Amino acid sequence: MKILAIDIGAGTQDILFYDDEKELENSIKLVLPSPPVIIVEKIKEQTAKGNNIYFDGTIMGGGKIKSAIIAHIENGYKIVMEKQPARTIKDDLKVVEDLGVEIVDNGSFLKDSKYSNYYKINLIDVNIEQITSTISEYDINFKFDKIAVAAQDHGFSEKMGDRDFRFEKIKEKLSYPMHVEEFAFDGNVPDYFSRMKAIEESLFGLNPIIMDSKFASICGACFDPEISHLNSFVVMDIGNGHTMAASIEDGKIQGVFEHHTSSLSPEKIEKLVQRLVDGTITHKEVHDDHGHGAHVVNPISTLEKVIVTGPKRKIIEKTNLAYYNASPGGDVMMTGPVGLIKAVEYLKN
Repeated sequence: MKILAIDIGAGTQDILFYDDEKELENSIKLVLPSPPVIIVEKIKEQTAKGNNIYFDGTIMGGGKIKSAIIAHIENGYKIVMEKQPARTIKDDLKVVEDLGVEIVDNGSFLKDSKYSNYYKINLIDVNIEQITSTISEYDINFKFDKIAVAAQDHGFSEKMGDRDFRFEKIKEKLSYPMHVEEFAFDGNVPDYFSRMKAIEESLFGLNPIIMDSKFASICGACFDPEISHLNSFVVMDIGNGHTMAASIEDGKIQGVFEHHTSSLSPEKIEKLVQRLVDGTITHKEVHDDHGHGAHVVNPISTLEKVIVTGPKRKIIEKTNLAYYNASPGGDVMMTGPVGLIKAVEYLKN
């Protein structure tokens, strides 16, 4: 089986083209700027040129894009967005309009001549044609049997904020110990995960596996061969924005917490990890510290090691925890894609 795995992060998109008839280490790998980073640069370029911008496309990761759009408006230039891509900024379009963005119907760029001088930017998280074209330059027989994509998605609910809603859905899913791969969606992304749903719809006909990037990273780290002898451990993805930690025993997640990396100190990490291990960590203590929350099904019997990945993982060096830097396939940048590959293989069986 040939699998195209794409992990879309805040800074990079990490791509792995895997053929199960070859060694993982011999796979084609790409580490490229993430789609949101590319879009931000396009916005800044048009701000410098003094051009108004029209957005079409779909929902994608929007934190940095939102900031660039606000800066563009504050510089005195106009932003027009079709309804679906406008949800990149916020699912509540009233909030988007309050920022000074004009919301229009699909196709207005061609229907209304007043937008003819606007610079048009298409929003999409996975440009499959571009990725296919790039890999085909190095593999003239390039084709894949399955595609899998990871991206972080807070989800949306009118009843609560996205920080609360994201963790509410994690707790709802983790009602019993389960394999990390079970967090992947196979043609059934719920509508409330609007970003992942948009990716699924943009790859219509390709039947993609979709997974939250944090769980993809946790999954990939678990398959580093150097830790195959461990049974009770914690995996931490220490990202630029968020940190997720999962306690693992008997191959299954027993508990999880998620916090904002900027709020974590080495001392706090030690405390939270130990409380995750012994099952005493509470949702309230993490949430009240402006994190997402915590949920434990069972404590684990011991902490053999902390397995770390993510761009901010060096903070673990300042703790007293016994740790190992995961690098499945010999490449720390491929942790997410490897997790996606394992999820595809798990769901296939």
